[in-house]
Amino acid sequence: MIIGLFVMMSRRSQMGGGGGPMAFGKSKAKLHDASKPKVTFADVAGEEEPKEELQEVIEFLKHPQKFQALHAKIPRGLLLVGPPGCGKTLLAKAVAGEAGVPFFSLSGSEFVEVFVGVGASRVRDLFEQAKKNAPCLVFIDEIDAVGRHRGAGLGGGNDEREQTLNQLLVAMDGFEGNIGIIVIAATNRPDILDPALLRPGRFDRRIIVDNPDSKGRKAILEVHLREIPLAADVNVDTLAKQTPGFSGADLAAVVNEGALLAARRDKDRVSMVDFDEAVERVIAGPLRRSRALSQKEREMVAYHEAGHAILRKLLPKADPPHKVTIVSRGMALGYVMGAPPEDRYTRTRSELLAEVAVGMGGRVAEDLIFGEITTGASNDFEQATNMVRRMVTNFGMSDKLGPVTLGRQGGPVFLGRDMIDSRNYSEEIAYQIDQEVRRIIDECYQTARQTIEANRDKLQRIAKALIERETLYAEELDDVMAGKVVALEPARPASVEAAAEPIAEASSPSTPVSPAPPSA
Repeated sequence: MIIGLFVMMSRRSQMGGGGGPMAFGKSKAKLHDASKPKVTFADVAGEEEPKEELQEVIEFLKHPQKFQALHAKIPRGLLLVGPPGCGKTLLAKAVAGEAGVPFFSLSGSEFVEVFVGVGASRVRDLFEQAKKNAPCLVFIDEIDAVGRHRGAGLGGGNDEREQTLNQLLVAMDGFEGNIGIIVIAATNRPDILDPALLRPGRFDRRIIVDNPDSKGRKAILEVHLREIPLAADVNVDTLAKQTPGFSGADLAAVVNEGALLAARRDKDRVSMVDFDEAVERVIAGPLRRSRALSQKEREMVAYHEAGHAILRKLLPKADPPHKVTIVSRGMALGYVMGAPPEDRYTRTRSELLAEVAVGMGGRVAEDLIFGEITTGASNDFEQATNMVRRMVTNFGMSDKLGPVTLGRQGGPVFLGRDMIDSRNYSEEIAYQIDQEVRRIIDECYQTARQTIEANRDKLQRIAKALIERETLYAEELDDVMAGKVVALEPARPASVEAAAEPIAEASSPSTPVSPAPPSA
């Protein structure tokens, strides 16, 4: 069997299919030549602080003698930490482009193979190539694939991944005399990395690459809109405000979706209507034209969404609504989009309780109007329960249990953690947690019920308008609640079929849209 394996690989080598048996130990890193067109910081927008942090690395790669004259030791490794799609890989490429040095890039998973010893061999080969091309930059994407905690998995401590990690640690310790190799790694799970990888002398500098704020989103959108023919009504500031919490990849998807929609409608320029639709596609998914509801179901969905919308309007701590619709999109039969007035990084207890009450609004409206409840509130209850449980166990927002964190935050065993129970509290505390979660949800349900009962006439106006119009925006919602007759704007189609037709250009709503899952 072994002889047959070598014969097969030898034949593959002769046919140009992989370089023979010894090719397994060669690094799969891609070398990007510094002389070819390159990515620079001009192509990276919305991440000004990480760019400032990386300027020191660029200076070292450009002028290493300045640092060597002062016997200064530049960090050997930098760890870019942030959620997916926020530009970590692009930043690493831009550093190499700004410095004008060779750039080796590969994924952490490319080190590991089915054969024992291949990963360690590839690490050695990678750094041998890097030394030949010094000064240079080595970028390892998703380093958590190879750099997880050692000795905690199901397979014991002597597996192929751990040998690869050990070799990577040895290789990074082998940088002597500032030889001009900088290693940049990226991950969205720094909590599962082996501590030895993060100690001083290895990846000792951590750079946070987070989702951009409103100013950063505007800058990113301007980069992606450079080559897009735009209609006169496109307002980048408004589009940036409509997309809080979006990553750079999300914003790129919005621009591309807007261009695709405009092309589908045979337009020669992309208008704000196209971008509004694109934002909704990214948040909630595509329109579901094939999902036809009966008249009774339309009424129930309309009252369900009206229940969410009226609470967003009347509860002072809830995010005001940007849009409410009963047009099916993705897996939702309808939804309400909240509109946070500004980017927020913390939430108060009263704000979270208001959002939980909003989640109860759909079920309350169904029960009050029809005396019957449906399965439509299942996702609302799931989100509300998860939020309240976090309030009790993570945020210390329970009066009964106090300011404590309950439960370990470790991941599953296959992510490199120990196979232990994450509960670090007694059965009595678990019972109290369940009671607190139930109490808070019941209080929020009563708040929602009392508010909707006191404004039943407004609920009915919103639901009737939704049945007729299918979609209401914030300013239209105000008029409907006040009892005014609202004329349908030509830029806002009343039906899914109308949305598929070319639409006249018009200004978009000026209120930002929440990137969180909308209330269904």
